[in-house]
Amino acid sequence: MIYGAMKFSIGGPLKLAFRPWVEGLENIPAHGPAILASNHLSFSDSFFLPAVLDRQVTFIAKSEYFTSPGVKGKLTAAFFKGVGQLPVDRSGARGAGDAAIRAGIQVIESGGLFGIYPEGTRSPDGRLYRGKPGGLARVALATGAPVIPVAMIDTEKIQPPGRLVPKLMRPGIRIGEPLDFSRYHGMDGDRFILRSVTDEVMYEIMKLSGQEYVDIYATAAKRQIAEDAKNKGTERPGA
Repeated sequence: MIYGAMKFSIGGPLKLAFRPWVEGLENIPAHGPAILASNHLSFSDSFFLPAVLDRQVTFIAKSEYFTSPGVKGKLTAAFFKGVGQLPVDRSGARGAGDAAIRAGIQVIESGGLFGIYPEGTRSPDGRLYRGKPGGLARVALATGAPVIPVAMIDTEKIQPPGRLVPKLMRPGIRIGEPLDFSRYHGMDGDRFILRSVTDEVMYEIMKLSGQEYVDIYATAAKRQIAEDAKNKGTERPGA
């Protein structure tokens, strides 16, 4: 009920204002579970993708978005629930990793669409980074659900870091054919299998998006960029 109202109030205006183009909608099953594995260029990815689908897709979000006090906190919680975000508690020895896997399995077992960003964070420069072998592969192998690769295109240009007002332009979404990993059933404890599954999905995303692939994690790239900026700022003129 809440999701339908939020999809109407947010998805409709979003499509009207930005007119996203979509390819491959026929690859989304009308019924039954599936995992949507997407590249991650912008905060808006989690809004544009659900806006063009007829079915609800559930992503995960940090639990703090759902538990903040006051009127603003309640409005924020209602918003994230309304757009299909699922709270994940990041506490514990392994933080969000295990919680995300449990959440994904629950969505799949209920017959829903589970959305995940294998890179684990937004790309710092528009390139495609190495997928993390945890959540995506473990949920796929534990449930047997098909993995559908998705490429978000140009969403990072709509509202780059530091820009307050979004730029009105047409982003794109390419949805690939489902990938079947049933041949690896029961092998979710094998780290080499988890890496193989993740790399296969990332390869399909790369083909769909046309992005340059970088074989390091995006989190490492962000740390390096921050370190380079820090070092540049501390350099003495003329040194």
